[in-house]
Amino acid sequence: MNLYKPTDERIWTGREAGQNLYVYQKVEQIDLELQNIPVSGDKTFVLMGYECDEGVRRNKGRTGSKEGPQTARRQLAKLPHHLNENTAIFDAGNVVCVGDDMEKAQSVLAEKVTQILNYKGLPLLLGGGHDIAYGHYNGIKKFVDNDQKIGIVNLDAHFDLRSNEDGNNSGTPFYQIATENSNGSLDFPYLCLGIRNDANDKILFERAREWNVKYIESELFHKQNTSYVINKINEFCKEVDFVYLTIDLDGFSSAFAPGVSAASPMGFSVDIALVALDTIISTNKLISADVAELNPTYDRDDQTAKLVASLLHFIIHKVSLL
Repeated sequence: MNLYKPTDERIWTGREAGQNLYVYQKVEQIDLELQNIPVSGDKTFVLMGYECDEGVRRNKGRTGSKEGPQTARRQLAKLPHHLNENTAIFDAGNVVCVGDDMEKAQSVLAEKVTQILNYKGLPLLLGGGHDIAYGHYNGIKKFVDNDQKIGIVNLDAHFDLRSNEDGNNSGTPFYQIATENSNGSLDFPYLCLGIRNDANDKILFERAREWNVKYIESELFHKQNTSYVINKINEFCKEVDFVYLTIDLDGFSSAFAPGVSAASPMGFSVDIALVALDTIISTNKLISADVAELNPTYDRDDQTAKLVASLLHFIIHKVSLL
């Protein structure tokens, strides 16, 4: 079975409109194995799905996130857009995990991310488990120069720094990235926003401190603490050349995101997440982004899928104004 497939074009539907008012009317389908991404006169955004929940299964989470990319697209399709005619949005299809071969899917994902970046597109990836981050990062790494520093900003309840001694899963991607890119030192540019004490054991906190991971705990990651959050993000971004943004939906409170692999009422709210996204985008260093762990099986009235769509909508429109 091919590990890459185009998106079913029937997903891109919405309210009938004579003018180009809605996202579904703006999106163009593209098959990266047959076509190159056309060079746009303005910003180019490229959506790609990662249909894989093998990492979640290995991590003993609730499976179902492989259906996330298609569900998110359906909600994004319905939203109005406010983009100029030279701004392009392409749907570049999906990388598919066949059987339990997550590592192969991550490898293919990395190739596609590099391909998108080579044609000056901004990848916007849809998961799938948070193991998407390992393939995503490697695709960015192959694109940038060796002396350029990639900073990772992760909106998440978890560090995802678990050792992969017993195998890779959705909780190991940043451990893998750190140990494979250490250059003799495990001090790597990684900022986590929304970390919870009840979601990470003491070994993970110790590892984060040892590796000089920057983080803001959930009780400090809220709208009343906006200035602190903005300052921490800006301090981090000043030290890197590019920012890879990854959003794990289980970082949000289940009041906003019930349809995830590891839901909790103790997560953060949408308002502070938007402050963080706006701050990151304003640095003009965002090179790529993904949203992980959408699990439609446990969603309520597509609430979490709609959150994903609105987050993507926010990113696209903020970046388009730069």
